Amino acid sequence: MNKLKPIILLIAIAFTAIVPAQAQRVESDSPLIGKWDLTINMTEKQIENLGLFRHGLMTSNGFPGWLMVKLSGFSTLTGYYVGYEGSARPISEVVYDEATDKYHFTIPPQWMDIDDLYFEFSLKDDKLTGYQMLDGNKLEWTGVRAPSLERTEPPIWGNPIEMITNNMEKWVIPQNSKFQMIDGVMVNTESGGNLVSIQKFEDFKLHVEFRYPAGSNSGIYLRGRHELQIEDSKGRTDDVSIGGIYGFIAPAVYAANAPGEWQTYDVTLVGRHVTVLLNGIEVISNRPIPGITGGSLDSNEGEPGPFQIQGDHGPVEFRKFTVTPAVN
Repeated sequence: MNKLKPIILLIAIAFTAIVPAQAQRVESDSPLIGKWDLTINMTEKQIENLGLFRHGLMTSNGFPGWLMVKLSGFSTLTGYYVGYEGSARPISEVVYDEATDKYHFTIPPQWMDIDDLYFEFSLKDDKLTGYQMLDGNKLEWTGVRAPSLERTEPPIWGNPIEMITNNMEKWVIPQNSKFQMIDGVMVNTESGGNLVSIQKFEDFKLHVEFRYPAGSNSGIYLRGRHELQIEDSKGRTDDVSIGGIYGFIAPAVYAANAPGEWQTYDVTLVGRHVTVLLNGIEVISNRPIPGITGGSLDSNEGEPGPFQIQGDHGPVEFRKFTVTPAVN
């Protein structure tokens, strides 16, 4: 009898016994997995320390944020984070400390020249509570599970509303705004404050006619939370270029006209699903928006929200901004 056969058999049995033990490490049922809407509390002193200032309107209870956690492989939690500025940043690992019953992760900065950001938090009663260290400042934050925003019935569309008028009475205009009406066109002449519509919307169709000079950058925040990018992107089709939902959805093709030429956006937003036509070409087709963009007004994704037009980057002009809201 081959003496190797019993040894091989024992190895096979041992390997079979190991497999269930490995399977037990799978964290696919981790309650942390999913999308979370965050509120990051910052004092006026912390805003001053970090060299930040408020563009347009911000919520009185803090800056918005967003966190997504998912399972990578058998047992590693990874994800994405959005803060008060920038796009969704990848998280290489969300670590659970069994001794403290807390999670933590670290991510590098994006647009700011600061140290890495450290996050520590706990999960209790389906809510997150924690803090982040940002350039020596400890910022407390809370999180609630993001709503699905699934719609069971197709929308019934109401009457169109033109948001551009001669006296701009449909917008909240901050003191540092550079927007003004010139010959029936709403013009942002230079970097200043953001415009926020007085009226709030849930599902809607939007038609916009706009133009910008070479090198400029602006954007339209849908419900005040999801930025539709306006930028002289010079042929790019990434998720921070014109035609995209900033940081989340890249346009399928580059469909922009040359700087200085009038362009059109036609947008339909139902729940989380967005369709975008740029100059009559469909660049996003019924794609779900995962979460909020940096610079959002709030993180209350389950509520109607206003439009926010970005004025804090560069010049931009609008001659049409027509909203057709859903009435059901």
